[in-house]
Parts: sequence; C-alpha cells; structure tokens
Amino acid sequence: MANENVATKEGINALGAKAAYNLANVTKTKPQYGALTPKWLTKFLEFKGLETGIFRVNKVVEGETPLDVLCSQTKKSDIIPDGYVEYETEPREYRLNSISTIINVNTAIEDVYSAPYDQVQEQLSLAIESLRERQESQLINNDDYGLLKNVPDSQRIQTRNGAPTPDDLDELISKVWKEPSFFLAHPRAIAAFERECTKRGVPPVTVNLAGGTFLAWRGIPIIPTDKLLVDGLKNPQSEGGKTNILLVRTGEAKRGVIGLFQAGLKNEHSRGLSVRFRGIDDKGVASYLLSLYCSAAILADDAIAVLEDVEVGEYYDYD
Repeated sequence: MANENVATKEGINALGAKAAYNLANVTKTKPQYGALTPKWLTKFLEFKGLETGIFRVNKVVEGETPLDVLCSQTKKSDIIPDGYVEYETEPREYRLNSISTIINVNTAIEDVYSAPYDQVQEQLSLAIESLRERQESQLINNDDYGLLKNVPDSQRIQTRNGAPTPDDLDELISKVWKEPSFFLAHPRAIAAFERECTKRGVPPVTVNLAGGTFLAWRGIPIIPTDKLLVDGLKNPQSEGGKTNILLVRTGEAKRGVIGLFQAGLKNEHSRGLSVRFRGIDDKGVASYLLSLYCSAAILADDAIAVLEDVEVGEYYDYD
C-alpha cells in the first residue's frame, strides 16, 4: 500500500497522451519528393508547338557581305543591283523525343485511402514532376538535341584561370550579344562566380523574375539548374569539380533557342504531356500511361555560347 501511494503522488492522475492520440486527427502533408527542382529552364525557354512532331530549321546561306543594294542620294547609276538570297538545300530537322512511364494504382487502395488526398492524383502528380525533371535534363544533355551538344565550336570558350570570373561571363556576352536572355549554371558554379565577384569587389545585383530571385550579371539573370552537371553529378560531394555555364538567347522571333513540344495531344494534361488511362486488370490494378514529347532547336549559331571547364572549388580567405 505504501508503494502504491507513492506512485499515485508522483504520477499524473489524468488521461495519458498515448491513449488520447487514438482519438486525434493528424494534420498531414502531400507526399514530399526531395528530388524535385524549380525547373527554371523550362519556364524561361520559349516553346513552340508542332503539328506532326517534326521541326525543320530553314537557314539562309550567308556570305561575308550582305546582299548588294542601291543606296545613294545622288544616283551614280540607274541600274539597281540584282541577286537573290540562297537557302540551305538540306536543312536540319528535329524530331520530338518521347519520355514515358506507367503508373499503377490498386483500386482498393484508391477507394479506401483517398481522403484527404486522392491517391491517383498524388501518384500522377509525382510521376509528372519526374517526367518534367527528365525533360529539363534532356534539353541540356541529350546526345541529339541537347543544348550542350549543339553549341557551335565558334561559340565555345575556356575559362581564363579555372574559376568563373566576371571577365569570363563578359566573354560569353560577346558571343551572344544580340539580346541575350539568361545564363544557365549549376548552383555550385553560381556560388563560385559570386566568390570571384566578391574577391574583385563587384558583387552582382539580384533581379526578381517569374516568382524567383536570381543573381544577374550585366543585367542578364543567372538561372540555376542541377542538370548542368559537376564532374557528371547533380550533387557532387567533393569540394572541387568542373562544369559548364551557358548563355542563351531564346525566342523564335529573335532567332534564338526554342523548346519544342507536340501540340493538341489526345488526353493532353499540360504542354506536350498526355495521360492515358490503360484500364484495370483482373487484380483490380488501374494503369496510366504518361508520355511527354519534347526537343529543342538552336535557330542561329550565335543564339548560344558555353564557358567550359568551369572550376567550382576555388575559395578565398577574406581579411
């Protein structure tokens, strides 16, 4: 009896938390997918819808001088120069690539466990985000149409000392000087550029665009993406590493870089993406086919340039 009295005095004479927990509603989030990124490239790049999945870039065969014209207040001759503008006879054609996946959902799970969040919609939402991540990666790295693979040799430059300096980015601007739209760089490369600017006492300004805040150099925003890999990795663990920085002019009217997608898809969910219900099998599993069609085209050689062999591991001690 003495031991029981001591226990009562030292304890709390009330309902315990463990029992009360069984009556409580738990506030919960939607599924959180840590690998997702903002995918700024697909937001800043101008896109063009295609009718048949094929895009032909017709170019003019350019000489060293423009077409001769008569331009004089006092005519030296009454003869107007004649000629014509030649076109390429074998222009490049781009064909859309497909990125696809299949999502399966147990209908019994969908029926019973779809409050407060619809299980089908959450599964589809995460799958679509995964396809969009792959799309951004392909726009940059695809062996056929990827931006890195299609930069002309004349538009490729090397860093002066490894780390990305203001002089290096100025050199990029000299390559894409006709209305450049944005730089594209890995976050580690952007941080390396900031360090170089700090070292020289010329910190870059920030700009607010499309709901995001970005560093800018010479008024041109520097857009982050982890798809411009560092030593072949999105998230390198080592202190140093090499990557690339792109400068892009976008827009068909500007003879720039444009993204391509299939317009008017059946069961279109969003730009270039279709979601098709494939049916329910004998085990009650519903199946959905997700297909994303994309490509990219560089309309003029001077629409893009790349700074290669950018070292991201250069650090300084500031006194």
